[in-house]
Amino acid sequence: MFSDEELKLIKKFNTPSKIQEFINGLKTNFEEKGETCQSPRQVLKSGKAHCMEGAMLAAAMLRVHGFKPLLVDLETTYDDYDHVLAVFKKHGYWGAITKTNHAVLRYREPVYRTIRELVMSYFHEYFLNSSGKKTLRKYSNPIDLSKLDKFNWMTSEEGVWFVPNHLCKVKHFPIMSRKQIKGLRKADKVEIEAGKLVDEPEPEGFSEPLHAKRKVLKLVKSIIS
Repeated sequence: MFSDEELKLIKKFNTPSKIQEFINGLKTNFEEKGETCQSPRQVLKSGKAHCMEGAMLAAAMLRVHGFKPLLVDLETTYDDYDHVLAVFKKHGYWGAITKTNHAVLRYREPVYRTIRELVMSYFHEYFLNSSGKKTLRKYSNPIDLSKLDKFNWMTSEEGVWFVPNHLCKVKHFPIMSRKQIKGLRKADKVEIEAGKLVDEPEPEGFSEPLHAKRKVLKLVKSIIS
C-alpha cells in the first residue's frame, strides 16, 4: 500500500477532475535515459510520466477515492502510438483521465453511456501529424488492475512492465470495417497544425519510444494494417 505521506497527497485530489489536474502537472517523461514503465509510487517520486505511467497513477488515485482502478487501451495502426485511458464511472456514465504532452487525446467528462462511445470521442483527434491519416483502430474493455495486485503494480520500486504486457494480451474490439477504413478522410491542415501544440517542447532528436506493448504488436500490425 501507499505510505501515509503518499496517501496524504493523493487524498487532496479527491475527484476525477482534480486527479486530472494533478496528472497534467507532472512533467512529461521523454525517457532520455531509456524506456521506463514506472509504478505509481515511482511516478510520485520522479514527478514525471508518459501515457502509460500517468494512466496507472490516475487509476491508483481513483482507487483511493473509491473507484475501481480501470484502464482502457486504445490500439492504432502500426505507424502510430497506442494510448491508455484511466476510466471511471460517475452517475452511470463513463469518463477518462489521460496523460499526454499534446493538445488532444485528453480528459473526457463522464457523459458517455458506453466504453465504445467514450473511445469514439477520441477518433477524429487521433491522426498522424505528418500526413493527417486517422489511425485509431481498436479498443479494450475496462481492465481492472486490482487483478494484478499480487504483482504490486501500485507501489513497486521496480518497473511494472507486466501491466503493458497484460494490456497486449486482452481482447480488443475493432471500431471500423475495412471498407470504412478505406473511406476515411485525412485531417485537414488546420487540424494538423492544432495537433502540434504541446505542453512541453520535445527534446532535440526525440522520437517516441516503442514500449513493450508496441514492440510485440508492431510487426503484426505492419502486415494487417
